[in-house]
Amino acid sequence: MAYRQRLAAFFDNFEAMSKSTLASGAEDKKAALFEREFLPHLEALYNFALKLTLNADDAKDLLQETCLKAYRFIDSYKDGTNAKAWLFRIMKNGFINDYRKKSKQPGMVDYADVEYMQEGTQEAVYNLRPDMIRGKLGDEITNALDSLGVDFRTVIILCDLEGFKYEEMAEILEIPIGTVRSRLHRARTMLKEKLADYAAKMGYK
Repeated sequence: MAYRQRLAAFFDNFEAMSKSTLASGAEDKKAALFEREFLPHLEALYNFALKLTLNADDAKDLLQETCLKAYRFIDSYKDGTNAKAWLFRIMKNGFINDYRKKSKQPGMVDYADVEYMQEGTQEAVYNLRPDMIRGKLGDEITNALDSLGVDFRTVIILCDLEGFKYEEMAEILEIPIGTVRSRLHRARTMLKEKLADYAAKMGYK
């Protein structure tokens, strides 16, 4: 599998950089923990990276950077807890930091400080259900999702594609649950607006 090959390459590179350190018993335990707790989430992690970066090469770099950080700070991970959420938070933070550095804009809007007011808004006449998104990403949905701002795109990915609960999303995004709910509602509304014609064609009313 390509993901396994990428991870093997990561470990080869890491071993070359820290060959003397990896020889210790403590490092053997860390490697075993990494393989047991984190390897099963590698594919989901790469898919998350791909949807964040919108570029295969950048996704691979982000995946390797995330794995390296996860290994380096594995002592702060509590064995048996939510490894997937822990990894996704590391990746999200790494992506956001890099995104802000590369952005030509003087500042980015932090939607954690914006409350989306449902009162007075006109709901779409059709319903874009999560099951329409999950596992059925055609070109129309992919393009619409990719066109969303990173904050809105991320909550859709975490909830409707990866199946995280609100509490887990709040942990990953490091925002209150109320903000997760309002941001997700806003993101879904924006996606509905972009996919009105496609939804009608697919028979969603």
